[in-house]
Amino acid sequence: MSKHSRKLQKLHETGGKEETAILVSVVRQYQTEQQTEEYLDELAFLTETLGAKTVHRFTQKMEKPDIKTFVGSGKLEEIQAYIKHFDVDMVIFDDDLSPSQMRNLENELKVTIYDRSLLILDIFLKRAQTAQAKTQVELARFQYLLPRLTNLWTHLERQRGGTTTRGGSGEKEIETDKRDIRNRITLLKEKLREIEKQGETQRKGRKGIVRVAVVGYTNVGKSTLMNLITKTNILAENKLFATVDSTVRKMVLENIPFLLSDTVGFIRKLPTHLIAAFKSTLDEIREADLLVHVVDISHPHFEDHIAVVTETLNEIKAGDKPILLVFNKIDLVETMPSVEESMKMTELELEEADFHDFDALAEAYGKKTGIPPVFMAAASGQNVEGFRQALITEVKKQHRKIYPHYLEDETFTIDE
Repeated sequence: MSKHSRKLQKLHETGGKEETAILVSVVRQYQTEQQTEEYLDELAFLTETLGAKTVHRFTQKMEKPDIKTFVGSGKLEEIQAYIKHFDVDMVIFDDDLSPSQMRNLENELKVTIYDRSLLILDIFLKRAQTAQAKTQVELARFQYLLPRLTNLWTHLERQRGGTTTRGGSGEKEIETDKRDIRNRITLLKEKLREIEKQGETQRKGRKGIVRVAVVGYTNVGKSTLMNLITKTNILAENKLFATVDSTVRKMVLENIPFLLSDTVGFIRKLPTHLIAAFKSTLDEIREADLLVHVVDISHPHFEDHIAVVTETLNEIKAGDKPILLVFNKIDLVETMPSVEESMKMTELELEEADFHDFDALAEAYGKKTGIPPVFMAAASGQNVEGFRQALITEVKKQHRKIYPHYLEDETFTIDE
């Protein structure tokens, strides 16, 4: 095996000094300043999740990105000057770059270049735990990188340990590396076919039992909710894509057995080709009988997040499933005051307050989904019982579809 093949097989390692990053966004005409800041905040959070520190943000208003360098020549010079002065390690773009744009930018800036897709893929690679998830993400990453190799080929060099390697290997070595990647892609595809065969066998064994999948935007508290209900210890932390692998747990509530699975969080501008990178977790969604859509109600743009999840569900042909909407983190928001309470507040206090009308939200989203939404705080345990009752009510509906003659007072056990 060549040194390049061994290099390609190594997974992402952390270590060394913390890398610094510049964020770059092209602002479209329809985009507000508030939206731009929100998008860059999310990109900074992704950058932090990868393990780098954001030191500056560059934005440029353009009708469409420059075909050669994404940003205009003047903005590119600004970025160049900043990199040189502050010795920045990487530049991260909030959109996908074409292979030629990535090559041109690396040649001009002489640092690691990330676009949104590659950033998410590297986070997936870092967080994947199961053999299937690792194989899927590694395959997607190599397929994405193949047409984007340059003299710097820094994204492959990164895997040697630490994230600060720069420098090139020359055009001849790039061709060797491309052959290595193509061979690796072939092997990964074969490995994935074998793993998926095993997965199909496992899923066949789940027939005859209700399947529930927890979905939602990334970092809304899905894993915390799973831990609370299943009394297990799934990784839950304040980082984007803390969960990449699907986690399935067998549950019994009021004598009804069902399977509850956690899934990877969705995110704005998730490119279509990335969906294949977490096919296993999406299979859990597509094959579920009921979806529990968790929403972070404390986020200022939670309604946009609902729209992103709804759109993604439609894209993977799972938008017609019954959905129990769960508004999480209610302990972090202010509820509508009573008439008596509002009378005691000043006009300025009323104007500046960000009240959430739970009744109005319940009515609006209850009409959309046909199921009354639940308001709770998984981290503090607030209204856990309300969620549990709503969940079992919907699970019973699905259970009766499978077993229409099931008796409510019938008792039985299942094997652990």
